[in-house]
Amino acid sequence: MKFNKNHLRILRHILHAYGQRLGWLRSAHPITLTFSVTSRCQSRCLTCHIGERSQSRQFRGQPDLSLAEIEKIFRSLGTVYFFNVSGGEPFLRSDLPQIADLAMEHLKPAIIHIPTNALAPQRIETICRQILENNQRRGNRIPLTVKPSIDGVGKLHDHIRGVPGNFVKLEETFVRLKLLEEEYPEFHLELGTVISRFNIAHLPEIEAYVHELGIESYRSEIAEERAEFFNLGDGISPQIDIYRKALQHFAGEILRNLPEKRSLTRITESLRLVYYDLAVQILERKTQVLPCYAGISNLHLNFDGELWPCCVLAYDHPLGNLRQMDYDVQKTLASPQAKEVLKFIHRKGCSCPLANQWYSNMLLHPPTLLKVLLKNIQIALKKRSTVSS
Repeated sequence: MKFNKNHLRILRHILHAYGQRLGWLRSAHPITLTFSVTSRCQSRCLTCHIGERSQSRQFRGQPDLSLAEIEKIFRSLGTVYFFNVSGGEPFLRSDLPQIADLAMEHLKPAIIHIPTNALAPQRIETICRQILENNQRRGNRIPLTVKPSIDGVGKLHDHIRGVPGNFVKLEETFVRLKLLEEEYPEFHLELGTVISRFNIAHLPEIEAYVHELGIESYRSEIAEERAEFFNLGDGISPQIDIYRKALQHFAGEILRNLPEKRSLTRITESLRLVYYDLAVQILERKTQVLPCYAGISNLHLNFDGELWPCCVLAYDHPLGNLRQMDYDVQKTLASPQAKEVLKFIHRKGCSCPLANQWYSNMLLHPPTLLKVLLKNIQIALKKRSTVSS
């Protein structure tokens, strides 16, 4: 693996996170910013109620952040490594290319990631193309990854997502984006599954379908009860023993296919293998098994200007509202409210297996990071021995 400027960038973010957690540094310099650009969503998922809530009077009274507001916030934050776009359904914002362009200008991310429910194939393709063209216009080659959701094959997917015909549109979205991937080297198509009690028994079928498509990167995460999703108490997560078996199966498939993958994919998949073990430990022990850097390494900006440490704590433990703090992230994080929330996390007042956060926690825990690197080296050596034989 060659050492480049992106490695130096993420190293600076890691060192800053250590300094901020220890109280040596005051300013925020997160690895990841997740931005829920809108609450609107056409889906009516069994695992998430954002779609229904977006139609309520409460949500209709809270407008999405405007481009002018977003620019002020991005300028106050500074650079990040990962820029994750979330929702609602991100592609319902027609100005999503402009939001991505503002991120490229002010946040200067190394990677931009956008999930989608795949309900508007042509719109998704058009917006992705606009983002990629803006990227090239700036002289950038920032990777853009887009991850349509697949929670089942055929009618099962439609049932879980709450929209008849969703699976057919997912297939159309896949074809359109696969062709886009061939056109733009910096564009990467992924697929992702939320593992819940509704589809846990169907994972082999889903996995087989994904592999038939020839997807380079496939992510699976456990369905979580989050304040963000308004699903607390819904009991959507699978039983821990069943989940453990499913992850063991996924891990075996990843190991079997990893030697054939590109070096970047091998690194991310090695990270995922270690995360699977940690996720099970968290669910079994119901505590943070490593120090959690939510609110330090990762920040979550909601559509209405609220700043969260993560999407699990979300509305229950906000750091503050940027509309009330002059759109200044650093000022908001220095507030008494934000400091109390960070103390709550530091004292292990919460525990969850949120993948986005735990990937950062792993990077910030040297023994765990060493496990990831050793696993990647083992895979690389296995590939070399296979090629030579």
